[in-house]
Amino acid sequence: MEGLQGAPLTVLFASDGGNAENLSKRLANRGKARGLKTMVMAMDEYPIEDLANEQNVVFISATAGQGEFPQNGRNFWEAMKNSVDIDLASVKFSVFALGDSHYWPRKQDKHYYNKPGKDLFARLTTLGGETLVEIGLGDDQDPDGYQTGYLEWEPKLWDALGVGNVEGLPEEPAPITNEDIKIQSNFLRGTIVEGLQDTSTGALSAADQQLTKFHGTYMQDDRDLRDERKAQGLEPAYSFMIRCRLPGGVATPKQWEQMDDISTELGNETMKLTTRQTFQFHGVVKGKLKPAMQAINKALMTTIAACGDVNRNVMCSSLPEQSKLHADARDAAQKISDHLLPATTAYHEIWLKEDDEKAVQVAGDAVQDFEPLYGPVYLPRKFKITIAVPPHNDTDVYAHDIGLIAIRDEKGDLAGWNVLAGGGMGATHNMKKTYPQIGRMFGYCDNKDVHIVCEKIMLVQRDFGDRSNRKHARLKYTIDDMGLDVFIGKVEELWGKKFEAPKPFEFKSNVDTFGWLKDEKGLNHFTMFIENGRIEDTADFPMKTGLRAIAKAHKGEFRLTGNQHLILSNVSDAELPKMKELLKQYKLDNTNFSALRLSSSACVAFPTCGLAMAESERYLPELITKLEGVIEENGLRQDSIVMRMTGCPNGCARPWLAEVAFVGKAFGAYNMYLGGGYHGQRLNKLYRSSIKEEEILSIMKPLLKRYALERNEGERFGDFVIRSGVIVATKEGRDFHDNTAEVEEDE
Repeated sequence: MEGLQGAPLTVLFASDGGNAENLSKRLANRGKARGLKTMVMAMDEYPIEDLANEQNVVFISATAGQGEFPQNGRNFWEAMKNSVDIDLASVKFSVFALGDSHYWPRKQDKHYYNKPGKDLFARLTTLGGETLVEIGLGDDQDPDGYQTGYLEWEPKLWDALGVGNVEGLPEEPAPITNEDIKIQSNFLRGTIVEGLQDTSTGALSAADQQLTKFHGTYMQDDRDLRDERKAQGLEPAYSFMIRCRLPGGVATPKQWEQMDDISTELGNETMKLTTRQTFQFHGVVKGKLKPAMQAINKALMTTIAACGDVNRNVMCSSLPEQSKLHADARDAAQKISDHLLPATTAYHEIWLKEDDEKAVQVAGDAVQDFEPLYGPVYLPRKFKITIAVPPHNDTDVYAHDIGLIAIRDEKGDLAGWNVLAGGGMGATHNMKKTYPQIGRMFGYCDNKDVHIVCEKIMLVQRDFGDRSNRKHARLKYTIDDMGLDVFIGKVEELWGKKFEAPKPFEFKSNVDTFGWLKDEKGLNHFTMFIENGRIEDTADFPMKTGLRAIAKAHKGEFRLTGNQHLILSNVSDAELPKMKELLKQYKLDNTNFSALRLSSSACVAFPTCGLAMAESERYLPELITKLEGVIEENGLRQDSIVMRMTGCPNGCARPWLAEVAFVGKAFGAYNMYLGGGYHGQRLNKLYRSSIKEEEILSIMKPLLKRYALERNEGERFGDFVIRSGVIVATKEGRDFHDNTAEVEEDE
């Protein structure tokens, strides 16, 4: 040990999601504790001409896309791969690679598993490097994920460096978890104020990035610009997404104008109508974040609890043809939303007070916040509630933590609710312990009790949800682990009442009804098609300008739908000609699209979503265009088929309930799922893995033709593919991974 005191160890990483980077930093710290002189950095930051002068180097790389290096290691690898004059004869090295052996299930794709690490190890050997330890392979499929392989590899490294038996090593602090961040945040304050004032970076600290979600904003960066900015020596183009809290998705014309102003003056000049029935802004830079929050507040909206481990925006059916029922259902959504709102004053203090006002809450002051429902650590994970009014399931009532199905009395008025709980869309590719799930029926409750029932379900989740593993923390897993009857019993115990037997109901669709409808009061409503919810002006379609002009003239309200479309609501007969003329002037009256396009939905994905593995919003319209020929040829133009696409498996566009879904796996590659229920009542199942456009089209075209020729009268596409044996029906989330159409091939 004496002779090796201070021996150098350089640790270089290539990391997308942070695991390889965190491992590298921990390894360097452990090396330092063992007396080594350590240095750690991203591969692309390291000057490759220095490599031949190193003594001991360790490379840790994740696997991106189709066996590619993560973004911050690609330039390094290109230089290594193409170099002809690097001599590593005096360099000792090892490599640890992180990957998933099941991510690419086909035999011809198996070589993608840990490909960057394997390629780098082979290249270092070719260039004359001496192996310290054979390559270590971390596999997400192992019992402890990549840690299983890592725990075997790291001790061998220390032995090879002669520091394997060092005594008196300091105790390592446990990794900081989201639960730690929440409890240390002083009711969601953290150091957000200080971070906003720091002009040296466009980013916030990692902990504050978690906390700002509770305030309704996520930090993102423009992934289209990453390589260019890195080449210029600049940090990523950081900006923030802001999501409003808008129970029931109803806005006044004045609010529409105000949202339009915010997107133009403080965002990227577009708005997104989300699958959670609210407004979302992108491209808000840090310096404009507080002005944007204040502008939203001035519009009598808020963003608090639009994201984070709390109850989020409460959705409600849009119901253009039944205005009284819609008003009653929306009142329930508002009541639930208000009742479950976090009580912390941090939001007002951080965003709405002017900088020269004295903050009432400062660390150490006597005033203490109190969260009567949530407590200081809030919920284990996000919590989502939605309302559907039969026959319309336009909010995907089965997909949420709580789904409320409206039940009417003999007069047709709202009487109460059938309560579903334990739905949820998030999953992780190839991790079979994670799965989407549909809500389970709890029973019926009266309308006057609905906010209390929601509270009690949320409190049982607060107390029994898994706080140790965020991938297992949603309500769906709590119910599956405890058992439905046990969970219902705990809710009824807190509530002090029992659920009644569920009342009969019937859903007939979960898509929007486009065009003009008249309600029972004689008012008119126009549902317009907003493809994937994106409000923007283009050279040939001035949509954003047109909607602003309509808002200036409109005397009713706007309703955002859960399918990302927009309803011009409560138009009187006297105002109808003027509204029709404006819609026509700005080409917003066009609903003459194929039913496939009208029934489609996509999440944002690239360029702003940090989780995206593939395109979604920018690609789904193109894919549908390529399918519309076969749709027309086979007489299916008017036949609604629910098709959804997401850039990752977290499920923002609720793909797992679609009749056809494409979920991003890598850039340009998707998993294809079939067999979801047209009414949103049944999960789909994996049909093909990791397929690109050519294969998607070669599957879909004959399948659509077969559907046109062989379907029964009134049979929906999702039902047809099950009846005809193309796919096996998924009964509920726990059999989502069973009997898939594509079985993994052995090597």
